[in-house]
Amino acid sequence: MEILTILFFAIIVLYSIFIGSLFYGFKKVKTFEKSDLKPITDFSIIVPFRNEAANLPSLLHSFSQLNYPRNQFEIIFVNDASEDNSVEIITNFPVSSFAFKVIDNVRKSNSPKKDAIATAINHAKNDWIITTDADCFVDQNWLQTLDNYIQNYSPEMIAGAVSILADDTFLHQFQQLDLMSLQGATIGSFGIGKGFMCNGANFAYTKKIFQEMNGFDGNNKIASGDDVFLLQKAIAKYPEKVHYLKSEDTIVLTKPADDWKSLFFQRMRWASKTSCYQSSFGKILALVVFAGNLTIVLSFFLTLFAQFSFWNWYLLFAIKIFADFLLLYQTGRFIKPRAVKFFLISNLFYPFFSTSVAIYSLFGKYQWKGRSF
Repeated sequence: MEILTILFFAIIVLYSIFIGSLFYGFKKVKTFEKSDLKPITDFSIIVPFRNEAANLPSLLHSFSQLNYPRNQFEIIFVNDASEDNSVEIITNFPVSSFAFKVIDNVRKSNSPKKDAIATAINHAKNDWIITTDADCFVDQNWLQTLDNYIQNYSPEMIAGAVSILADDTFLHQFQQLDLMSLQGATIGSFGIGKGFMCNGANFAYTKKIFQEMNGFDGNNKIASGDDVFLLQKAIAKYPEKVHYLKSEDTIVLTKPADDWKSLFFQRMRWASKTSCYQSSFGKILALVVFAGNLTIVLSFFLTLFAQFSFWNWYLLFAIKIFADFLLLYQTGRFIKPRAVKFFLISNLFYPFFSTSVAIYSLFGKYQWKGRSF
């Protein structure tokens, strides 16, 4: 048991070092404030959707509130074989609010979302593409801040923050902390020059860089990854052109999953693409995080069967939660969630949830938008 104890502590110390490096990187990424620059960037916003009748009204309303010239952006909704009245909801929205079109997805691969984005890009009239999801809300200064940043720094790809609109239930609060950890890791990795992750609900890039990367070629067999694979390809070739925009005005809010099964499948979909990362740092970090969570789980069960000291387990958990808290605290100060509850129990439950997702993603199938993958 002494060797096992040393191994467990070594893993948790390594985990803490990696999380500490992300904490350092997070602080290095400066917050961007918009100014009064005259808008010059034309955007094409792409929204793939499938059976999103319950969510589209809120998204449409947030689009109607955008503080940006109406002739400088268009919205392309891509219908992925919806079986509800999603299309009717979009087409009945006041046309004067913004220019939009609804097109049908052209399926060419095993990834409906990648196909939808590629289809929409072929119809987009503007050079800058932005992707978001149908269950999101955007800030009124979203486009204005993006335009300001583009004018100041001339990037060709921009990753932005996503936060959950959570209520006070444990399910929602758990998802909020989980997504905060992912956002913290995303920003921190950019801060240390190892960016490897982003969220397609708030992702912008030029047609030029999309075409130079040959779009989603090379990962079309994987259902998800319309964001991270494209980002990693771009960073590998043009690291100086890929930026993270850390601004409160560009945080996109998304709705949480409504039940544990949906959340499990969602996280499983995200986890399933890790082995195909082009980023070595991303793969190593994923392995270290998995090892850290597995250590907490294994040591917990060994403690239950009196095969491991409770105080050693307690110390392992305390070291891990302290490292996590540093990154989550910084992320929370930026994202500013409405409330953060169940912090301790969420961090205790998370290793079990995360380990289960990671292991199941290697062998199991998942459901997404009524389809099995």
